[in-house]
Amino acid sequence: MASNSTLVKELREKTGAGILDCQKALTESGNDIEKAIEHLRQKGLAAAQKKAGRETNEGLISAYIHPGSRIGVLIEVNCETDFVARNEEFQAFVKDLALQVAASNPSFVKREDIPAALIEKEKQIYQAQAKEMGKPEAAWGKIVEGKLEKFRQESCLLEQAFIKNPTVTIKDLLAQKIAKIGENMSIRRFTRYQLGHE
Repeated sequence: MASNSTLVKELREKTGAGILDCQKALTESGNDIEKAIEHLRQKGLAAAQKKAGRETNEGLISAYIHPGSRIGVLIEVNCETDFVARNEEFQAFVKDLALQVAASNPSFVKREDIPAALIEKEKQIYQAQAKEMGKPEAAWGKIVEGKLEKFRQESCLLEQAFIKNPTVTIKDLLAQKIAKIGENMSIRRFTRYQLGHE
């Protein structure tokens, strides 16, 4: 069995949590890494939820130009104070988000941003596909809902798997950063430019 320090190191790499938090999570989960990750995620989400109502009027606008200069991203991420906006960890987080937008090409920040008309259009397309594939009509609802959920996950930045650690969504990563830095943060908006594309 892995030594405690090895487990702490592995847990820190997977979650970005502090040493003491990792030790405590491992103790409470009987050295079960998966349970410890779940514990830290819940703790991070709980801490993030406590801060969710606080205003975020400071922050950064960051630019990322992909090598080859064919893709560029502008992103605005907000926090509560200019002190945190100058924090290296916050700045690195914003850069990671810009990289995520460049690589994964989301269309929206969160699922609530998707226009109802677009959801309706996608529903009709998925229903037509299910019909075309000869699926029984009784199964169409389930098929459409499954495809819609996948569409939301791919289209919304917060729902996407983080390119540097696919076991974590951007929403989870945001919660971890809020818990670690101790301020509410929000991803306000982004624009992705691709040469020759609207």
